[in-house]
Amino acid sequence: MDGGFRPAQRVTGVGTSVFTEMTELARRTGAVNLGQGVPELASPPGLLADVAAEVLAGENQYPPARGRLELRRAVAEHQARRYGLEYRPEDEVLVTTGATEALAGALLGLCDPGDEVLAFDPCYDAYPAGARFAGARLVGVPLALDGDRFVLDEGALRAAVSPRTRVLLLNTPHNPTGKVFTAGELAVVAEVAIEHGLTVVTDEVYEHLVYDGLEHRTIAALPGMRERTLTISSAGKTFGVTGWKVGWVCGPAPLVAAVAGAKQFLTYTSGAPYQRPLAKMLGGVEEWAAELRRILAHNRDLLSAGLARAGLRPYRADAGYFVQADISAWGHGDGVRFCRELPLRAGVVAIPTAAFYVRQGTPSQLVRFSFCKPEKSIAEAVEKLLKAA
Repeated sequence: MDGGFRPAQRVTGVGTSVFTEMTELARRTGAVNLGQGVPELASPPGLLADVAAEVLAGENQYPPARGRLELRRAVAEHQARRYGLEYRPEDEVLVTTGATEALAGALLGLCDPGDEVLAFDPCYDAYPAGARFAGARLVGVPLALDGDRFVLDEGALRAAVSPRTRVLLLNTPHNPTGKVFTAGELAVVAEVAIEHGLTVVTDEVYEHLVYDGLEHRTIAALPGMRERTLTISSAGKTFGVTGWKVGWVCGPAPLVAAVAGAKQFLTYTSGAPYQRPLAKMLGGVEEWAAELRRILAHNRDLLSAGLARAGLRPYRADAGYFVQADISAWGHGDGVRFCRELPLRAGVVAIPTAAFYVRQGTPSQLVRFSFCKPEKSIAEAVEKLLKAA
């Protein structure tokens, strides 16, 4: 386009994402797609039937801007039941168009131009974009590699705080590493936040998908943290309905109001036929999540064992949808090139972990594989990788 057009600086350089590129590679080559974390497992039948009934009953117009009270109450009850945290549904819970809008609304509502946001690196790619749109700068705090897992680097966290730091963005369970922050690590994060007067925005969308008897803890439950923490989660990962885009924010009323102030001019509201059925489903989420965890843990073990046999050393995945693997044994040190070649070499698609790093000079030999797929897809991918090894 000519005529002197130029895009705004906030979107300059924001092109086609690696996820789009790898998905198109999978389509074009017919490769098994273990790239993007789109779940291909069953959703609760009763939930689907209830939503269909809502649509047919005419629940297709704007719900209240803050979300239906039934869902806000269900979210508040969920937080009290699981974490012992009490939130008022009226002004301390907000329904959003997925967790991504909640994150964007939080950064827009809490950050001014020139502010800094801390996030643990590697991180979900919406974090730096959200900070950029808010006029802030995201500062990556590197997670350390310790054997087969990622761990908090306390020194790196403390060194990253500056007078401009406004928000600490915490993601646990963590994407893309599958890390669950331990009680000791959360205590350090809380100490830093309190010491420097930071607001914590915690992304907990994988809260129900923690394996091997480990436990997800929310930082909002630690002493001195409820009053400075916004907690974000959603229905998408827990119930396998990512396309519905229904999320929520919990926190003290002034922080939630800041998110709502931005949200009202983003989507205003959405998801009318989904909200009452999800409220009902949240009441029985533990039974559903237990079976989903069993399936996902089995898939993770199948994939991890296959990667190891193929010479792609896997890291521990204690939660979520993804396994990290080191590709060095295949003679590669460049994960981006490896992933571009893998569909033709092995008939499998993965995502280079470099796409999730904010800082330069980060590990480039790591690749992320998804296991939120049918067992047969995992088994097929493993077979292809073994043949190509």
